[in-house]
Amino acid sequence: MHEINYQPVLAEPNLIDYDSYYQSFTWDNEFQNLDSLPEGRGLNIAHEAVDRHATGLLKNHVAIRWVRKDRSVKDITFQDLYTHSNQFANVLTLLGVTKGDTVFTLLGRIPELYVAAFGALKKTAVFCPLFSVFGPEPVYQRLSRGDAKILVTTLDLYERKITPILNRLPKLQYVLLTDVQTDINNTVLSLPLLMDKTSTSFIIPPTKSDDAALLHFTSGTTGMPKGALHIHHAVLTHQVTGKLVLDLHPDDMYWCTADPGWVTGTSYGIIAPLVNGVTSIVDEEEFDAARWYSILEEHKITVWYTAPTAIRRLMRMNIQPTKQYNLEHLRLILSVGEPLHADAVRWVQKTFEVPVLDNWWQTETGGIMISNYRNMPVRPGSMGKPLPGVEAGIAEITEDKFRIITKTGKEGHLVLKCGWPSMFKAYLNEKERYKKCFHGKWYITGDLASRDKDGYFWFVGRADDIIKTSGHMVGPFEVESCLMQHDAVAEAAVIGKPNATIGEMVKAFIVLKSGNKPDENLKLDIIAHARKKLGPAVAPKELAFIESLPKTRSGKILRRLLKARELGLPEGDLSTLESS
Repeated sequence: MHEINYQPVLAEPNLIDYDSYYQSFTWDNEFQNLDSLPEGRGLNIAHEAVDRHATGLLKNHVAIRWVRKDRSVKDITFQDLYTHSNQFANVLTLLGVTKGDTVFTLLGRIPELYVAAFGALKKTAVFCPLFSVFGPEPVYQRLSRGDAKILVTTLDLYERKITPILNRLPKLQYVLLTDVQTDINNTVLSLPLLMDKTSTSFIIPPTKSDDAALLHFTSGTTGMPKGALHIHHAVLTHQVTGKLVLDLHPDDMYWCTADPGWVTGTSYGIIAPLVNGVTSIVDEEEFDAARWYSILEEHKITVWYTAPTAIRRLMRMNIQPTKQYNLEHLRLILSVGEPLHADAVRWVQKTFEVPVLDNWWQTETGGIMISNYRNMPVRPGSMGKPLPGVEAGIAEITEDKFRIITKTGKEGHLVLKCGWPSMFKAYLNEKERYKKCFHGKWYITGDLASRDKDGYFWFVGRADDIIKTSGHMVGPFEVESCLMQHDAVAEAAVIGKPNATIGEMVKAFIVLKSGNKPDENLKLDIIAHARKKLGPAVAPKELAFIESLPKTRSGKILRRLLKARELGLPEGDLSTLESS
């Protein structure tokens, strides 16, 4: 098994000995690193991420460094964030928001989004961020299913995306516009005007650790998006993973490129760095390779959390980052969204000369569950090992059987033993769907994986993506990883296509690197490469060249959409499609 061993860079890792730490770890012990509300009023995310720092030694420390589209910078200290979120909480009080009401944002990455998040949490409302690129219908689906009472957005987004659906949202009481100085009418109000009227003081009311705090929508294969509800206790997972996985240190400059409309952008773009007292970079602009590299250089980024889709884009560009930019401060890169192919892991290590740590989790888990760690050898293509405090297993699941598989190397359903703090509390208004996610004390993730003899987990694919061909169970990830090893292939996705003889045959969709001609000779060469590596039973029997793979904005390849289009089936929920 090929491993990459990293030499310690700059600060010593927070997690030195994984095995001993895992064995001795308890969530109760880690809870002592949080502060809790004064006078025994409970646990509130906003207090842990903002208030305790603003009233302590980090009062004047930069919490968020906002990089505007024009590259100018605004620094927001913990004290600033404390004051402004207090004002927003008072605005919500003024508008009649009570515990458990939902406050939505439809915003780009601007300071008002972060102020609204913590202000809503202080008010014990439920905060739900939406992608600003959503069209009116996806916005409507989420606002209506989430019983939105308050929406924070901009005038432009309001006019383009809210006015077409406003009459279908009777429960939406107020729209707060961040960029107007006067009210539009009695329900569409100026947020700056309201903020100016409110006090900068706010006392967070008693908050139980299992009170609802965050709502994230995740796309289903068919039908409407699911709303996963999380609680204030989730902050403990954010604190622990920030320390152990992101390896955050007090003087770090940390950058998570994810939009808060995706759970990573909230858990690790908003909460985790601030809970750990670390400065978080927020870039208003979308992906641009040269801009990203220059931000890494200019702001001396030390820890960078991004997605495989961004890494694959960078791999296709003729840029030598360490030669063209000064990235001497960068010590750690992390990736989440889709599994990071082994070739991509090796490319990042060679290109940046720092560790790249893939990790696995879901909207439902609320935080990182399985990861590679800075102190451990990386096995390229592996998910890594479970977070201390998390027990993961491989299970055989049929209609009448649930059995934990103890034999290593055996593929099965990835399951997690319940009990970690950020486990979702419910699917909004879908009790039966929620119940089906569990078998006794185990959460069934819907992913297939295997575990090797040393405890590393390896992703196989989504259970509903698995391909059954000639008696073989083929995981898309295995085939795609092989295809990616061909010199001409930039990206790959495979599906199972019904076949009367073999059940399903493997069909591949290929995005070529620039300079390659998509002709029959290259198609045959790629198929031959796969047959040699995988064998004829597993290798693709059909191959199509396409310009781009359909992905969610979080970087997940939508294989089910490729399959639906190939077979002429309904395409299902497309609200998070990258180009939507």
